[in-house]
Amino acid sequence: MDFLSGITVTQLFNLIMIPVQVVIIFLTLYYFFLSMFGLYRKRETKILKPEKSFAIVVAAHNEETVIGPLLENLLQLDYPKKLYDVFVVADNCTDKTALIARNAGAIVHRRFNTEKRGKGYALEWMFYRLFKMERQYDAIAIFDADNLVKENFLFEMNSKLCHGHKIVQCYLDSKNPFDTWVTNTFSIAFWVTNRLLQLARYNTGRLSNVLGGTGMCIATDVLKEFGWGATSLTEDLEFSMKALSHGIKTTWAHDAVVYDEKPLTFIQSWYQRKRWAQGQVDVAGRYFFPLIIKGLRERKIMYFDAAIHLFQPALVMVATFFMLTNFISALQVNYTHIFTLMMPWTGWQILSAIQYLYPVAALALDRLPWRAYVGLILYPLFIYSWIPIVFLGFINRKDKQWSHTKHTRSISIEDVVKQKKVSTN
Repeated sequence: MDFLSGITVTQLFNLIMIPVQVVIIFLTLYYFFLSMFGLYRKRETKILKPEKSFAIVVAAHNEETVIGPLLENLLQLDYPKKLYDVFVVADNCTDKTALIARNAGAIVHRRFNTEKRGKGYALEWMFYRLFKMERQYDAIAIFDADNLVKENFLFEMNSKLCHGHKIVQCYLDSKNPFDTWVTNTFSIAFWVTNRLLQLARYNTGRLSNVLGGTGMCIATDVLKEFGWGATSLTEDLEFSMKALSHGIKTTWAHDAVVYDEKPLTFIQSWYQRKRWAQGQVDVAGRYFFPLIIKGLRERKIMYFDAAIHLFQPALVMVATFFMLTNFISALQVNYTHIFTLMMPWTGWQILSAIQYLYPVAALALDRLPWRAYVGLILYPLFIYSWIPIVFLGFINRKDKQWSHTKHTRSISIEDVVKQKKVSTN
C-alpha cells in the first residue's frame, strides 16, 4: 500500500499501458513479417506414385441434406480405389443420414451417446474402431459432411506422407462464397488465413501449421501412439497443440482443396465463431505456458509461434482495452504513447493501410474470382464483430456444450468448379 500511495496517476497508467502497447506493437509486427512469407509459393517436389492407404472419416450429425453429394465426390476421387475406404460416423442422428450414406456406398457406423456429444467424441469413437479392424490404413483423412473435395486430394496427402510428414492440413476454400454478404466475408477470412498465415508458416520451413477442422490428414501411427483425446469445442486446434507438444509439426498442402459451407446469416456465423472462441480460450489455458516453456528449453521458434496463435483471443481483448482508453480523452494524458514515440503517426497510418490490403493481396495471389472483392466492402464489419464474440467466448469458456451448425447447401463438386470458372470469367 505504501508503494502504491507514492505512485502518481500517470505512473500508474504507464505501469499498465506501456506493457499493453508493447504487446500490441510486437504482435502486430510479428504477424506483418510472417505474412510476407505468404507472398510466394515455395517449389515442391511431389511424389506422384500412390503408395499410402487412407481411411476417410466423415463425422455427421443429422446431415441428410448435404451428405449425398460429398460421398459421391469422395468415392470418385482421383486415387486408386483399393487404397482408400470411406467411413461415415452417423453421430446421434435422428434423420436419414445413415441410410443415405449406406446407399451411397460408404461404410456407416452409428453412434448414440447423449452425454459425450460433439465431433471430437465421435472421431475418437471411430478411431478406436478403425484400430481394431483387420485392415489397417497408413493415415486417416477427416472431413465434415457439408464438404466437397478436389479430386487430387489423396494424391497430395500421399505425397506429403511419403516425404515424412505426419499431420497435414489442406487449403480451406468456400462452397458458397457468393450466397450472402456473410458467406462472402467469411470466405475472405478463410482465404486470407490460407495464404498469409498457413502458407506463410509452411514457407518458413520452421513453423508448424494449424489444423482447420476439416481436410485434415493424420498418420495412423501418430494417433495410435498419442491418442486423439481432442474433445473440446475446437478439437482441431486442440490436437494441433497436443501433437506439437510432443514435437510433431503440422504441415500444409496448398494444392489439396476442400470446399466448406459457410453460414448464410450473421447470427449463424456468430454462434459458430463464439464456439470457436470458447474452444480457443479453453485450449490456450492448457497449452499456452507449456509451449512457451518447451520453446525456451528447446530454443525452437515453432513453439513460440504456436503460443502466439493461442494468444490471439487475449490480444483482441488487450487491443480493445487500449482502444477504449484512447476514446476517453481524460485518460490519454495519463500515460506515455509509445506508438507515437516509435513511429510517427503517418507511419502507423501506412502500416494500417497495408494491413487492410491483406485481403486484397490474398485474393489476388490465389487468383480468386472478381466477385470475391465485393465482400471487402463489409469485411471490416465482419472482422470487428470478433471483438464481442471473443469476450463472450472468454466469459463462457467453461461451457463445453456443442452447438451444431445446420447445413443446407446441397450442390455437387461439378457445380462448385463450374461456379468458380464462371465467376473468374
